[in-house]
Amino acid sequence: MKEVDIVVIGGGPAGLSAAVHAAKMGAGVLLLERSQALGGQLVKQTHKFFGSRQEFAGERGFDIAHTLMEQIAQQEKIEVWTNATALGYYPDGVLTVKRNENFRTFRPRKLIVATGASEKALAFPNNDLPGIYGAGAVQTLMNLYGVMPAKRVLMVGAGNIGVIVAYQLLQAGVEVAAVIEAAPRIGGYWVHASKIRRCGVPILTGHTIRQAHGTTQLTGVTVCRLDEKWTMIPGTDTLFEVDGLCLAVGLSPLTELLWQAGCKMNFVPELGGYVPWRNEYLQTTHKNVYVAGDVAGVEEASAAMVEGKLAGLAAAFALNHQTADFAADYRAAKQQLNALRSGPLSAKVCHGLCKVMLEEAM
Repeated sequence: MKEVDIVVIGGGPAGLSAAVHAAKMGAGVLLLERSQALGGQLVKQTHKFFGSRQEFAGERGFDIAHTLMEQIAQQEKIEVWTNATALGYYPDGVLTVKRNENFRTFRPRKLIVATGASEKALAFPNNDLPGIYGAGAVQTLMNLYGVMPAKRVLMVGAGNIGVIVAYQLLQAGVEVAAVIEAAPRIGGYWVHASKIRRCGVPILTGHTIRQAHGTTQLTGVTVCRLDEKWTMIPGTDTLFEVDGLCLAVGLSPLTELLWQAGCKMNFVPELGGYVPWRNEYLQTTHKNVYVAGDVAGVEEASAAMVEGKLAGLAAAFALNHQTADFAADYRAAKQQLNALRSGPLSAKVCHGLCKVMLEEAM
């Protein structure tokens, strides 16, 4: 069994940031990523980020991923394991890991869980037909492998992911028949929604899927309007002849390890589902477990990176690693995160955070 200062689980924006800043403080870090490469969702993102220079404003997601990976490579105190899945975290503080068919055990002094989130599905007749994708799968096909997922696609969900992926489909030469959204208004930033509207793509709010059509593959989708009680309205059906259906209906935090660790959890719809209680240092009710990114509550990648920085700094400081700039760096990161959450679209996130913040430092 190997002992290590900090194990970071997840090589996406939150985990990369956490590993870099913990190592800069002088802590030894093992970074685990279950896929074959680091970067998480960033490597699929071709749109430019908002925010300030600290949040990589004006840069595209895949470029941000490369920058963070370069920072990882520059830190001698970071050991990176890809194709490595964290299997369990036990009461005696042992973490079990499977890597390339080999089984290993570690005893981290601190654990930073940055496992991200998984896509939610949607229940409707024939929802298992070939041609029906999650938005992440569509981005993987197009932006990583250069594969066109379909010729004509209906997008479900007008949050940021839905409208951004719809625009990426248009850029790839795919016709987007429409974007439908069950809520009465668009949930994503208008700057993203306006792009697809200018391309002639209708955004139909207050609509949902009644059923998909096809035998061996998707051939069409029937949608209908919803009333104020979210009930389907008879006689409002519209058939879209499409060979692709993309679902961007939200994310669920991947919290299995936190449940196993015995962290106190709370169901917070504004944050995507069950999320851990945590204090201002992103420390959970388990004193050795910290969280960052979508596993702590679904937000934007910019917020995930700042949370990763805060968790990395806090975990390293708890192990008596510190630098002369620690206090200033931590305050600056807190201010940065507060600024990211100051917009009107972050109101529900802030409301959700109020439900899981521990007042006392542990």
